[in-house]
Amino acid sequence: MSHSRIEEELHNTAHIDYDHVAIQWNPSVAQLYEDALKYETGSAISSTGALVTASGNKTGRSPKDKRIVDEPGSNKDIWWGPVNTKLPEKVFRINRERAVDYLNTRKRIYVFDGFAGWDPKYRIKVRVVSARAYHSLFMRNMLIRPTKEELENYGTPDFTIYNAGAFPANRYTSGMTSNTSVAINFHMNEMVILGTEYAGEMKKGIFTVMHYYMPVKHNVLSLHSSANEGADGDVSIFFGLSGTGKTTLSADPKRFLIGDDEHCWSDDGIFNIEGGCYAKCINLSADKEPEIFNAIRFGSVLENVVYEEQTRVVNYDDDALTENTRCAYPIEFIPNAKIPCMSSSHPKNIILLTCDAYGVLPPVSKLSSAQAMYHFISGYTAKIAGTEEGVTEPEATFSACFGQPFLVLHPYRYAKMLAEKMDLHSADAWLVNTGWNGGAYGVGERIKLKYSRAIIDAIHSGELAETEYENYEIFNLQVPKACSGVPSEILHPAKTWKGSQEEFTSTRNLLAQRFIENFKLYQDQATHEVVNAGPTFS
Repeated sequence: MSHSRIEEELHNTAHIDYDHVAIQWNPSVAQLYEDALKYETGSAISSTGALVTASGNKTGRSPKDKRIVDEPGSNKDIWWGPVNTKLPEKVFRINRERAVDYLNTRKRIYVFDGFAGWDPKYRIKVRVVSARAYHSLFMRNMLIRPTKEELENYGTPDFTIYNAGAFPANRYTSGMTSNTSVAINFHMNEMVILGTEYAGEMKKGIFTVMHYYMPVKHNVLSLHSSANEGADGDVSIFFGLSGTGKTTLSADPKRFLIGDDEHCWSDDGIFNIEGGCYAKCINLSADKEPEIFNAIRFGSVLENVVYEEQTRVVNYDDDALTENTRCAYPIEFIPNAKIPCMSSSHPKNIILLTCDAYGVLPPVSKLSSAQAMYHFISGYTAKIAGTEEGVTEPEATFSACFGQPFLVLHPYRYAKMLAEKMDLHSADAWLVNTGWNGGAYGVGERIKLKYSRAIIDAIHSGELAETEYENYEIFNLQVPKACSGVPSEILHPAKTWKGSQEEFTSTRNLLAQRFIENFKLYQDQATHEVVNAGPTFS
């Protein structure tokens, strides 16, 4: 019996039993739908044609179960610590064997060959081997889909994911802390998933890989950001944690969307890593986010949503299964997406978004290069009361480079590359607060979306680069005195504060102190100039 090239490759590299397992290689969307509906419990078709699916017990990532193999080729570059935990290569091989053993018990497995990175000069070939049609369709959407010719000349993948997520890790294997294991090996160029069927592990796994490959091997900066481009070719990059408005503000009908989450900045310009978008669906509506709402159609994957049994209409407000309901769809489902998702223009504006629930950060500040590094490394936002159990007042949250869970190198290395590129290409940096004004959460008011949009428009038009500024004490931020479409009094937080000025000062100083305490984690590698670019009481 003769075997295909893919069957031979999988047999030789991973001992996949091609005589007993049917290998589906880059199957069509329709075939993946059929298999999901036939073989996977919890699958359905929504009223708009999306594949509804369930990720099992895990409805989010498992960061405490993430490991990186400690091997000589990469260990000197890796930022070891709470984010990146060491795993011996021997243990990785044990888990790999367990994953392959599970895949060999299946009647069929799915193989998708695609690319990460739209720039052909830097893209990597990624192979995803999985037991679920849902996982294969998800990664078909999230990776860049090869043309027929590219697939015929694909060759050997640069990186391979073995997803056996329905099968648990052995908790008694050395280095395991649960029956979930998400492990990356830069020596073998592989990732192995056990004990979680949450598809986002694959997406963020490839992002983690690019956070190593791009800076170390190509001197290309990888960024957890969205990006868009104006009619004149001017590019803006948006950083921001959940709830800051990154997706909303970068989805601008007057600009082309390069991507919503993961990018690289090379000597040639900017390019998206992904071929699709992974949008949150909780409270989604056609009025607020029409582009995302209308992208949920045939070919999209809806995870863990609740729907009406008879009509198959999804209730996006229902969080009975999880608040982390998601949809994965190809980026071309967005009307103003720029295809290919790259630009030969270098970013003109770097926008750091924060949602300050203390109400003391200005709605917009212009940052120096050192300040941009400081606030990029800090990655600040604030949780608000009611979002998590036990949170009764605003709580400062810091995530280095606005994406700490996915960093491989020390945050300062990414920040230094960002500052060098900003200086080389004369990019402006801005800190934009989409949070509270006039007081903290519960007293003040959330800055209106129309004001945040007006600020972004003034950045893009060049208005804010030319206007007059005043210094904001302690944080030493440069605050504009006026901005079109925004009441001038809200631009300086002290002017709209509803309580006493003593209360304002103490609240501002409290947040400043939290910035200072957080930055102590990174100042051993930061320059004196960057350390002093943050809040100071002297």
